[in-house]
Amino acid sequence: MLIDSVIIVLREILEAAFLLSLLLAMTHFLGMTAPRFRAAILLGLGGAILFNVTLRAVFDWFDGVGYELANVGAQILTYLAILAIVGLLMRGRRARHRTLTPLRWLMTATVALAITREGAEILLYFSSLKGQTGAISDAMTGAVIGAGVGFSAGTLFYYLQLTQGPTRTLRTAAILLVLVGSGMCAQATLLLIQADWLPAQAPLWNSSGWLPESSPLGQLLYALIGYEATPSPLVVGVWLASIACALLVALACRRLAAVNTAAP
Repeated sequence: MLIDSVIIVLREILEAAFLLSLLLAMTHFLGMTAPRFRAAILLGLGGAILFNVTLRAVFDWFDGVGYELANVGAQILTYLAILAIVGLLMRGRRARHRTLTPLRWLMTATVALAITREGAEILLYFSSLKGQTGAISDAMTGAVIGAGVGFSAGTLFYYLQLTQGPTRTLRTAAILLVLVGSGMCAQATLLLIQADWLPAQAPLWNSSGWLPESSPLGQLLYALIGYEATPSPLVVGVWLASIACALLVALACRRLAAVNTAAP
């Protein structure tokens, strides 16, 4: 139970901590006023608690797949916010002063959505342990360890980003944000398959022999890019399509910025 709790909480915390560290590093090098991350964290925690309180009602939505669909909705909204952030970053320095305010709001929304979703998953796990003698204490210990490791990794990653130059950090952060968003789209696809809203397919490959999803590296990759050891063609296709969509948005915004710069 202790190890399970560490892995589950670490997986959920890592994605939110990684996302937060990326956005914090971006605000540092953009020279912008930090988004209201404290408010975003409180909103996210409140959303997770509200989600947990209304869990029974949510489960009954859409013939018993309401939880999966609510989770999918949060992931898609987060992905759309990431697309908008990447697009605004590509507008260039000339338009940057006009994009800082929407960037702050988008970053705040992204963090709040991520914490709501990850927090709801953790609370759901603890709810499933009710009535099990000794399970809660072991789970709490594992949760503290998992949360500590997750936040420590996020903090370390933040300071590693600060050692790079502004241009490299912003470029790397944009790429990593796209990968995180694409991983969310892949996870959303898996949830829709579980809900029978999308067809189940035979996996394209099975990499569990050399990189199991339950391993520390597998959990890390799952949190960051939606790693799946046995992905179906549909999941891989959605993952690639979401990356392609982000690239198209970045290129379109970059071209628009170039046109505006060339205009008299």
